[in-house]
Amino acid sequence: MKTHDLLIIGAGPGGYVAAIRARQLGLTVGLIERAHLGGICLNWGCIPTKSMLRGVDLLHQAQHADRFGLQPLSPVVAPDRLVARAGEVAGQLSAGVGFLLKKNGVDLIWGTARLTAPGGVEVAASGTPAPRGALGPGHYAADNIILATGARPRSLPGLEPDGRLIWTYYQALRPAAIPAALLVVGSGAVGVEFASIYSAMGSKVTIVEREARLLPQEDEEISGLMAKALGRRGIGLHTGVTVARLDRRDEQLTAHLCDGTAVTADRLLSAAGVVPNVEGLGLEPFGVAFARGAVKTDGAGRTALPGLWAIGDVAGAPMLAHKAVHDGIRCVEAIAGRSSGAHGPVPSCIYAAPQISSVGLTEAAAIAAGHQVKVGRFSLRGNGKALVLGEPDGLVKTVFDAATGQLLGAQVIGTGASELIHGLTVALTLGATQTQLAGVIFPHPTLSEALHESVLAAGEGAIHA
Repeated sequence: MKTHDLLIIGAGPGGYVAAIRARQLGLTVGLIERAHLGGICLNWGCIPTKSMLRGVDLLHQAQHADRFGLQPLSPVVAPDRLVARAGEVAGQLSAGVGFLLKKNGVDLIWGTARLTAPGGVEVAASGTPAPRGALGPGHYAADNIILATGARPRSLPGLEPDGRLIWTYYQALRPAAIPAALLVVGSGAVGVEFASIYSAMGSKVTIVEREARLLPQEDEEISGLMAKALGRRGIGLHTGVTVARLDRRDEQLTAHLCDGTAVTADRLLSAAGVVPNVEGLGLEPFGVAFARGAVKTDGAGRTALPGLWAIGDVAGAPMLAHKAVHDGIRCVEAIAGRSSGAHGPVPSCIYAAPQISSVGLTEAAAIAAGHQVKVGRFSLRGNGKALVLGEPDGLVKTVFDAATGQLLGAQVIGTGASELIHGLTVALTLGATQTQLAGVIFPHPTLSEALHESVLAAGEGAIHA
């Protein structure tokens, strides 16, 4: 039996970052992984989808090149190359994770892990090739164990993925062919991102959402703008409905919706969220508590079993890679006896076309929480840089407490939204007020000026509105 100070199960964003931080703090670390360094995010989620979306962005720019004084272009999508590049980028980053682990002296253990006792883990062969230098199956022990096993696609009754007609994001990222028609069930981030990708590649895309509106977790105003943007690109949208019955044929299926509508497609993408990977870990005999299918933890990641911790998706919402990274660092610092402070607000991004980003409370959530609010809105049509880029459709929305002036939340839709939200996240984390933010000087000409104008709009008025 090999003993470490810390064992981490799962080498996704939370797990591998926690391993490196633990080594920086002087702990000996064994990092257990069964399939992919970098986890689902790097290999099947965040990175590959954004690579494909980058191709979609370039396609859009080329198709509208005449707006910039260029000769009209007629680009042709090369789906095989688009998919291959996504794999190449993911492969490069996965190799980089391996390098960082080796550089920092982390013991990589390859296989499937199961808790056998408090502080004890049995690792069995996983069936996937192990990287060179990795330790193999066996018994391992540590005073502290971190679960960082992530999540997997949710399977809906009657829509169980078969890898052929019914896809999860796994098949959507490695399609054998581009379907002429794609039905997307679920309109969260995964759903609208793949809708954008496949629509650009020539598929007729239809989205089905059981809630009353697209992106039900987002601000209602922002959600409405996204619905209009998708509609302009020919993407169909059915909200407030579910799939009542699915008829399957050799290479086609028909979804009968609960409102009587029928949608025929070549493939169905199930994008109804994810569920934490808690099965098969051997947790049941040890009194580990669960909440909404996730491992229940305190603010630092402690579970009900002393010495067992959980971070990232397996510990519950929000299930985002950057939240998992932050969880991992806080957890390791708690194990090492350090205090890393309170958990700050977690921003979220949707990389569809257009992008959406948000942090903190929406207008509706702030009102529901008892705040009297002041709301600032600024259209990107008043932003010089957005006009230069040829991307004037968008909105920055900021929500402040009317009594204290404190920033409560912000939402952005439009070009570069994912690169803008960090500024408002910093402001929210530091407790900034509308008056303080109004005094910040933003460089010109930049998209970031739209943040300032939205802040001003919540006060005495934006300048360029």
